Amino acid sequence: MNGFAGHVWVLALVAAVCALITVHLLAVRRTAGSSLTGAVVLTLAVAAIPAVRGEPPHYAAGVALTAGGVVAVVWATGRSRRHRSARRSARADYEAGTAAVPLFAALAERDRLAAELHDVAAHRLTGIVVAAGAALRLADRERTGDALRHADEAGREAVRELERLTGLDATAAGFAEVDALAAAHAVDYRRTVGKAPAGSTEATYRVVREALTNAARYAEGAAVRVRIEPTDDRDEPVRAGGDHLFVVTVTDDGGTAVEPGLGTGRGLAGLAATVTAAGGTFRAGPHGEGAGWSVRASLPAATVPPLRRWPLWRGTAALDYALVALAIALSLGASLLSADLPAPFGDVLPALVTVVLSGLHAVPLAWRSRAPGRALAAVLSALLLWWACDRAGWTQPPVSDIFLVYGWVELTLVHSVGVRLPWRRGLCAPLAVAAVGGLALASGSGITGGRTAAWAVLAGVLALPALAVWSWGRRTARRHERLRAADARRRVLLDGDADAAASAQRLLFATGLRDTALRHARAVVAAAEEKDLRAVREEARAGLTALRDLLSGLRTGDDADDAPPPTVSGITALAARHGAVVRYVGARRPLPAAVEVFAYRTASALMAVGVTLTVRTLPDGVEVSGPAPAVPAVERRLRALADAAGGTLSTTGRGAVHVWLPEAFPWRSE
Repeated sequence: MNGFAGHVWVLALVAAVCALITVHLLAVRRTAGSSLTGAVVLTLAVAAIPAVRGEPPHYAAGVALTAGGVVAVVWATGRSRRHRSARRSARADYEAGTAAVPLFAALAERDRLAAELHDVAAHRLTGIVVAAGAALRLADRERTGDALRHADEAGREAVRELERLTGLDATAAGFAEVDALAAAHAVDYRRTVGKAPAGSTEATYRVVREALTNAARYAEGAAVRVRIEPTDDRDEPVRAGGDHLFVVTVTDDGGTAVEPGLGTGRGLAGLAATVTAAGGTFRAGPHGEGAGWSVRASLPAATVPPLRRWPLWRGTAALDYALVALAIALSLGASLLSADLPAPFGDVLPALVTVVLSGLHAVPLAWRSRAPGRALAAVLSALLLWWACDRAGWTQPPVSDIFLVYGWVELTLVHSVGVRLPWRRGLCAPLAVAAVGGLALASGSGITGGRTAAWAVLAGVLALPALAVWSWGRRTARRHERLRAADARRRVLLDGDADAAASAQRLLFATGLRDTALRHARAVVAAAEEKDLRAVREEARAGLTALRDLLSGLRTGDDADDAPPPTVSGITALAARHGAVVRYVGARRPLPAAVEVFAYRTASALMAVGVTLTVRTLPDGVEVSGPAPAVPAVERRLRALADAAGGTLSTTGRGAVHVWLPEAFPWRSE
């Protein structure tokens, strides 16, 4: 019979080990929700066994608490392994893709310069051609004088702007610049929108400028109306991201084209990309029954904050709360695992005091990652309170036994203090643990002689392991700091290579401008000073032709055949290849390599033809959002990706999905 019982215990032990391994593997390979469900089911199954066997209620409660604590720690360690594995994979992809960063930085700079070249220089030169052509046809002296003055002023502006293109990015235009632009063209203008994000005002300026340029080219003499007004219309809520919108409309009644061949063929396509990247929608086409034309752009008037949810089982909090469960399981659960009801639970008051003190001693572990100093202070305060209750005879077991068995709670927090706090502040932690722990041990019944002397000796003995654990935390912190510094140095070198590639592209661009459009713009100014209107028109037309040829040459140049680098900046190139648009919100700044890769992977999963993705950079992480995928497998992939990164996935009623990727976890805590 005894042999049979022994076999039963062996089988039970094997089953428990297999169950714990299963929980660990679920935590490693599945998302938090599904793996947590498995852990809870296992805990409930174990807790049900003593109840089915007819064991006393306190024994069943002890089994449930103990099993829950052990399962929680096993689950949390599996979650940590899942995050570490995902981070290693992301870092490997980042290292493999960094070689393409300079090339794509050069391509991005090329596209930026090309877009601004079209918007700025073509606008000025077109106005000169239109004014000069009209004056030559009318052969009016006053009109000729006005055209020459305009050519001189606009030509100088074109020269200045072309020279500026080889420098840094210009400051984004605001509504004041839009007002000035409309006044310069003397159009019917009304604006009832007070302020908007910088991306929206910049897009508004470009829409108005391009629409006025096209009206001058193709609708000479037509009445032009410009309106910038708020609206509640949300034609495409996913593209707008749920923002409040305002509408920019530019319409004309139709007219005659000044001269053929003035356009570059990129204006409306470039505007559509600009407006969509700002989070809006764009359309242009015939207006009314005649030959009129209308340009309409809906743009965000205010930025909506990102949607974020941070469940307790995400991030570093998973292990912290698992430690809380383990501490409660060992303090209360183990006490209840006896055939007879333990003494502390024999009456209501001692049981209540024991439960409260055990909770006060365990719960601060939940603050281990966020505020380890405060957590340690709370634990030591709970220990002192337990000592006071012990002296009053209210608690069992005595505080000396509690510290001997559960002193690992204090040591765990001492290690966290060493990792996260400066050494001058953190050095107090091991000394405080030694002092309070010595007091707890000196109050035990086995102490003979003077209690004060015993306290001094025990505190000195405890100081050695406490200082050792704190030093271990300090070494861990220094190792992490060295890794972060090495990452920062690599990032600086990579950014330097990208800047050098962009500078080389600007130099190449400047050479092309000097030999083509810039030379013709200067010739326009010279011809205007010599009062030669015909030469003004010819040089301006030649400048526009040179611009068109330069832009065509840039677009047909050798593009990169490699995959874009797996970074936040690389999402732009990825979107261009998929016929999508990416909108960046927030201050762009360097991010940990793993976060960059996770953001890139998220954008890649959301990418589809015609969609607009929003990448929000905030102080504590990145959010990537876009239209919710129609295929369930893609959504499952996104959810798994967010889970592996320690983030969350949420959806809105407008059919958008938001993936939040925190910067703080797990990179700052390991």
